[in-house]
Amino acid sequence: MSLDYTVRIEKLSADDGGGYLATVPDLPGCISDGETPEEALHNVQDAINAWIEAAKAWGQTVPEPTRALLNAG
Repeated sequence: MSLDYTVRIEKLSADDGGGYLATVPDLPGCISDGETPEEALHNVQDAINAWIEAAKAWGQTVPEPTRALLNAG
């Protein structure tokens, strides 16, 4: 299920510690980071699973993944 969510990966500045930040727009507050984009993506999968487990435990609705249209132009 976690692979269905859109993940945004951004390079962090040196002032922010460097590396990469991964966020999941559909799941507020669901973030992780890593030294490389691949590591950030791998790490955020654990964050997605934990976010979903916590939401279910608290009786909250888990949002369905949305699909963003990318502008290639």
